[in-house]
Amino acid sequence: MASRREARRQAIDVLYQADITGVDPVRVLEQWDAAARDVGAFARKLIVGVAADAPEIDDVLASHSEHWALDRMASVDRVVLRVAIYELLHGDDVPPAVAIDEAVRAAKDLSTEDSGAFVNGILGRIVAERAD
Repeated sequence: MASRREARRQAIDVLYQADITGVDPVRVLEQWDAAARDVGAFARKLIVGVAADAPEIDDVLASHSEHWALDRMASVDRVVLRVAIYELLHGDDVPPAVAIDEAVRAAKDLSTEDSGAFVNGILGRIVAERAD
């Protein structure tokens, strides 16, 4: 069984593929299944959830991304943020600090060192607003 961190990375992989190819994330997941790539239950939950709630997630992301249009963000940063925002909005079993930490770590590992601060800033604003 994959750890939640590994599942998040797998979800990011599928969602990144969907983002750069313009294919629906659920369709990409089906392609992975057809290729016998093992996708765990938590990764599936994230992929399907992000796909289903994409308009809400992107509205939240756009409203908290000061001076950044969604289409100007690096694709991997956008995908990492979408997963984290999904967890912040709908992950009742994931503390906000964990969602943020995992997203910052993924951004640093998969994008640039500056991406970690970028992701942290956006997610911090979302959490602060939701706490009010």
